[in-house]
Amino acid sequence: MGGTDKGLIPLKGRPLAAWVLARLRPQVQEVIIAANRNRGRYEALDAAVVADDPPGYAGPLAGLQAALQAASCDLVATVPCDCPLLPVDLVDRLYAGMLGHAAQVAVARGAGRIQPLFCLCRRGVLPALRDYLASGARKATDWYVGLAIAEVSFGDVPEAFRNVNTPAELAELEALL
Repeated sequence: MGGTDKGLIPLKGRPLAAWVLARLRPQVQEVIIAANRNRGRYEALDAAVVADDPPGYAGPLAGLQAALQAASCDLVATVPCDCPLLPVDLVDRLYAGMLGHAAQVAVARGAGRIQPLFCLCRRGVLPALRDYLASGARKATDWYVGLAIAEVSFGDVPEAFRNVNTPAELAELEALL
C-alpha cells in the first residue's frame, strides 16, 4: 500500500482499524493497539496504544510482545489491523481450543492455512517470545515452536481472514461490504 499505515486506510469512510475494533471489542476486556506511528490517530479510536518492543519495525511479533507486556489480563488476543471481517466469535473459539488442548497459544486456521496473527496467548509465553525476538528471528509461524499450541479451524467463515494489501484488494472489500 505504498508505505501507508494500513490501519488508517479508509474503508467506506472509516479506518480499517476501526472496522477491526468494532468486531474485536465485544470479545475482549481491554484493547491495546501496537503502533509505531500515528499514535494520536490510533488513540482517537479509544484504545490504549503501545509502541513495538523491540522498536524499529521488528514486525508484528514486536507488537505482540509490547501488548503482552502492557496487558492487564492473563490472556491476550491478537489480530492484524487490515482484516476487518474477523470472526465475531474469534476469541471464544480460540479460548475453547486453548482449553481443549491445555495450550499456551491458540492460533486460527482458515483460508487454507495457519493465520498466525490471529491468536490467543497466555501472558506466560512472554519469555519465549522475548527470546525469539532477541535472536533476530521474526517469522510469525515459527515463534511458538516448542510451546503447547492449539490450531482452531475457522473453515466455516472463509472471508474472515481476507486482508488488504493492495488498492485492488481494498476495492474488492468495499464492493463486498
